[in-house]
Amino acid sequence: MRTQALAVLVGGVALALGVSGCATKTYVQEQVGQSSKATDVKVGEVQKQVEATQMDVAALKTSDGEQNAKLAQLSDTARDALTRAQEAGKLAKGKFLYEVTLTDDAVKFGFNRSELSAPAKSALDAFAEKIRNENKNVYVEIQGHTDSLGSAAYNLKLGQERAETVMRYLNMQHGFPLHRMNAISYGAAKPIADNKTKDGRAQNRRVTLVVLM
Repeated sequence: MRTQALAVLVGGVALALGVSGCATKTYVQEQVGQSSKATDVKVGEVQKQVEATQMDVAALKTSDGEQNAKLAQLSDTARDALTRAQEAGKLAKGKFLYEVTLTDDAVKFGFNRSELSAPAKSALDAFAEKIRNENKNVYVEIQGHTDSLGSAAYNLKLGQERAETVMRYLNMQHGFPLHRMNAISYGAAKPIADNKTKDGRAQNRRVTLVVLM
């Protein structure tokens, strides 16, 4: 009788352990399954991030390619302006947008003078309006140029005066911040026309605004 009771007890324990083992196995399988699903979700999220990053990189490559094509067409002075701005840490993206040239022939700076004529002011007003309409935080390098008449030192001084006059006008009349502009003179060093002719000299007496971003 005692032996039968012991057998029943042992059998019950074994059955309980078996049931418990099955439950534990089922629980473990469920947990592994849930963990696997969670891992799959995380992998999927990471994959999406990788794909998005790849798309961003591709877009950047396209943008860089377009920018490089644009840079290849720049004038020497525009390229110089971009390099100076990048070295000075003035730019957020380091991109060339466009340049605007005001020649003496078009805006009449006046011989040996740096004052802005009415046509010059109108041209600068139109330039400022274009910047405002584009609503971009641009950086502008203002370059003063002269013809070859006079000494190199004098022409450098005159070119600087003209560039600074333009910069002051844009600041005072249109609110362009001074820290986003720079005035520089090339004097007679970068002619765009023949200094031997009157028309050529008029074209060389100019101010160029290089717009960067």
